Amino acid sequence: MKKLDLGKDNINRLLLSFAVPCVISMLINSIYNIVDQIFIGKGVGTVGNAATNVIFPLVLIFGAIASLIGNGASANLSLKLGEGKKEEASSTLGSSITITFFIAFVVGIVSYLTLPVLIPFFGSTESVYSYALNYGKIISIGAPFVIVYTVLSNLIRADGSPKYAMILLVVGAIINLILDPIFIFGFSMGVKGGAIATVMGQIVSFGMAILYIPKMKSISLTKKDFIPNRSIFRVLGLGLSSFITQMTVLVLFVFMNNMLTKLGVDSKFGAEVPLSVYGIISKVNSLYIATILGIAIGAQPIIGFNYGAENRERVKETLKKVLIINFLVGIFFNFMFVFFPRILVSAFISPHDANYELFMEFAILTSRSFMLLIAFNALEITTSIVVQSLGHVLKATMVSFTRQIILFIPIACFLSIGLHKGIYGVLYAGPIADAFCFLFCIFIFATEIHNLSKEPYDENKTIEKESDFHYQGKHIVITISREYGSGGRFVGKLLALKLGVPFYDKELISYSAKESGLSESYIKKIDEQNKNAKFIHNNDDLLFVAEQKVIQNLSKKSCVIVGRCADYILKDEPHVFKIFLYSDNESKINRAIKYYGLNSKNALLKMKKIDKKREKHYEYYTNREWKNWNNYDLLINVDKLGVYKTRDQIIEYIKNI
Repeated sequence: MKKLDLGKDNINRLLLSFAVPCVISMLINSIYNIVDQIFIGKGVGTVGNAATNVIFPLVLIFGAIASLIGNGASANLSLKLGEGKKEEASSTLGSSITITFFIAFVVGIVSYLTLPVLIPFFGSTESVYSYALNYGKIISIGAPFVIVYTVLSNLIRADGSPKYAMILLVVGAIINLILDPIFIFGFSMGVKGGAIATVMGQIVSFGMAILYIPKMKSISLTKKDFIPNRSIFRVLGLGLSSFITQMTVLVLFVFMNNMLTKLGVDSKFGAEVPLSVYGIISKVNSLYIATILGIAIGAQPIIGFNYGAENRERVKETLKKVLIINFLVGIFFNFMFVFFPRILVSAFISPHDANYELFMEFAILTSRSFMLLIAFNALEITTSIVVQSLGHVLKATMVSFTRQIILFIPIACFLSIGLHKGIYGVLYAGPIADAFCFLFCIFIFATEIHNLSKEPYDENKTIEKESDFHYQGKHIVITISREYGSGGRFVGKLLALKLGVPFYDKELISYSAKESGLSESYIKKIDEQNKNAKFIHNNDDLLFVAEQKVIQNLSKKSCVIVGRCADYILKDEPHVFKIFLYSDNESKINRAIKYYGLNSKNALLKMKKIDKKREKHYEYYTNREWKNWNNYDLLINVDKLGVYKTRDQIIEYIKNI
């Protein structure tokens, strides 16, 4: 990857290099879940498949808990290492591992004991109940192993060993694949055999993960580090978003299970067949989702780099290629579901099964109704990832939830219950939700493309570009904090040109991207924006740490730095001059309308909102007030002097110090 130039290399080559590994990793996850379904379907039949589908929400719960701790702990590890605080990193990591073992053990016990209550809630029928109970008990026993090794695999990746983390998953999948036919067919253990094979694969992965702990490369853990401490609350806060996303999937799955079983009773298919078919169709569809998601995620570095570098045409070219590829993949799967549904599901059931004909009939019906427009999902998923990579996190979340929660569930309830369409109403809700979501995503995607086509405003175009730096005086670093619309950035640029020193504002984006590993587009969007301090996203913290390092390195030579808490980061340096620039509201509004394109009706509100975000960001990372004038050496109202005289005033001040 180091040999690839994201700004110049052929887009096709870049997509192959980034997307293919991502697709393979995601497909391995999907195949892992499919293996059990195939062997249990052949060995046990419809009720066996239905049982695994009923227990799948339990698997989602385990995954959500593992994401809560694993993603949070790995993010915190990266943050503390970036800050150079290895002792804190070791303490928090050891505490997280201890808490993981405790929670995993408790979750395993609770799920095992409450399984008789959970199974009906997850949508089981009476005939499926015993199969689901037998399968679920063993899966619950494996809960501690799967939660622990999932958390540890996140930490292993954060420690710089992604290949080892992938091997954990692959080895577990291979063990499961080998043991499934042995236990299910050889020992005639049915669903229990499938569950045992799964758990044994998880135990092997668990063992491999445990063996890695003493070999951590970035830190050294001691016995004292494994004592739980308050840092675990920060870990849980960092992992909260992943947990919520997983739980959303859980809600949808439980909803579908219950709707299909309850409505299936009143149809010729009964309750078990729809439940079984939905589980299988979902597993097959996961191959499609994994492929287009992998391609979209793989394109993120290309999109982010070129967006940050203002290479808008390369961004649009990448988006076009990703969308075309994903639509082709979607059309292929759509074609298979509509015209060859029997081939897709035949591997999951024996022709000798008593429900074979009904199973096939409902599978074909589901494929040609519920899955009728799944090619449209390519735009939904691509749009979500693209919007996220361009920095619109809230918008990306809305795109992700639109089809599953906002559209599908209400439509399914209305058609099946309100219009008395029964189980057919649930199936018809699928393409209707896909169609509406497709229209919504067209609007979102087109908006992003339109924004990419706009020529970004650049104050630098109004002044001469410097060809080199000629400053020969004493070592000085000027940090400029400013109100939005005060002209502070422009003053900083004029100041740097006059003195002949480098100027850093947007230029810090590239440096920080390289330091943090985050995409330039993401940094550009979240720069100087604070999230809720209680649940701040880990990437914002990583960005601050990266910018702190970059600013400290750049300050070794004379320069001008705008914003980014530079006055605080360099507060103890004797050669640093800390300036704050402000202006009155009327002048700021005029400047914002003229140069930043703000609407005159809401310009003031917009500016106050931006300044509030800057203030929160500053206070969160510095633990002091943004407008505490004691933090600065010089305060200037730009409107009193104008931008050029303000520049001269700062230079005069520095000369007299």
